[in-house]
Formats: sequence, C-alpha cells, structure tokens
Amino acid sequence: MKLSVLIPVYNEESSVSELLRRVLEVPCEKELVVVDDCSTDRTWDVLEAVDDPRVRVLRHDVNQGKGSAIRTAVGHATGDWVIIQDADLEYDPNDYPRLLAPVERGEAQVVYGVRDLDSQKFLFRLGNKFLTFATNALYGSHLSDMETCYKLMPRQVMLDLGLEATRFQIEPEITAKLLRRGIRIVEIPIWYQPRDAEKKLSAWKDGLPALWTLLKYRCGPA
Repeated sequence: MKLSVLIPVYNEESSVSELLRRVLEVPCEKELVVVDDCSTDRTWDVLEAVDDPRVRVLRHDVNQGKGSAIRTAVGHATGDWVIIQDADLEYDPNDYPRLLAPVERGEAQVVYGVRDLDSQKFLFRLGNKFLTFATNALYGSHLSDMETCYKLMPRQVMLDLGLEATRFQIEPEITAKLLRRGIRIVEIPIWYQPRDAEKKLSAWKDGLPALWTLLKYRCGPA
C-alpha cells in the first residue's frame, strides 16, 4: 500500500527541509509530492536541491493558494492513498502509521487526525471549534476537528471529489463532499503544536469563506 504525501508549500524556507526529512523517515511505502505555490523566499532553491527519488517537486508560476497546490499535488500522485501535510512543522509525520492502522485493518476508508486545540490562540481555537460545530449541525456528523490538515483517504476518492477551492476552503470542501457522499470519517488523536510565527491563515478572511463553503455544498451538488 503506497502513500502519497501531498505537501503544499509557500514561503517555508526555514522548515521545509526538516519537514521532508521527517516524512522520509516514516516507515511506510510512500512518495512525497511537493508543490511550491510560487514562494518569494528561498523555498524553491531548497526544494530544487532535494535529491531523493521518493520526492517529486512541482512549482506554480503564480501564487494560487493552498487548495490549488493540493489539487495540483493529487493530480500528480501515484499512490493508493493520499494524506495532506503542511510544511510548517505543526504536525508530526510519525503519526502516519497510527492513521493508517484502521485502514490496514479494513475498518476505515477515510481517517482524520484530531488535534488538541488547547494550545492554539483563542481566536483560532474558537474559529476551529465553530466551523466543526457548523459542519456537524449542517451534515449530521459527529466530527471533532473538521479543519485538521491530516486527512487520509484513497487517492481515487479525493480525485472523485472534483475539488474546486483555491485557498483554505479546501478543508471544508473535502469534508462536506465526503459527508454528502455518505463516507464515514474515522478520527484518530494526533500530536499537534501550533507555531508561534504569524500564520498565513486569517481567522476572518478565511473563516467566513469556510463557513460559506459548508453552506454551499450542503445545498448544492455533492
């Protein structure tokens, strides 16, 4: 069972090399599909220097957003399963085996990694909890962390979702379309440590579009 790790990257020159090292050390069959979303720092120089056959590096000529980078990555993936991995070291790739375990036992098709959000800044924690609450209210689900980066599923399932989002709305879009299709999401606790640096995600600029995305796919086509 081959895992494709989809890694959207934008201006992560200080962390991306360490992130790739950590992912490559995880004991499972895998490929890394890294998409540099037109970084303006030295991220692309770092990625071009990577010499490992398990790592495929792509670049957008124009900045398009995290959602676009994920869509590009899954379009070039060849694994049986895919997982999204941010490049900012907030998540620990050593959790992959724990996420894969219910899949290998035949107990799950889609697995989400659930974060402990107590260490998040108040506004982000409130926003994450509200969006998860809205998801459960709209779709009749019982999720604990809709916005988690760690979403593991068969590659073909992600391709079949027909993803459209360009920015951070990709997270609610994936979840909404999975739930509309009646696909059960299994949740597994994971390690999580939010970084102190300023996040690219905006609680207001990205939070409201995320809510709109949940509403749109609840009423529109799945």
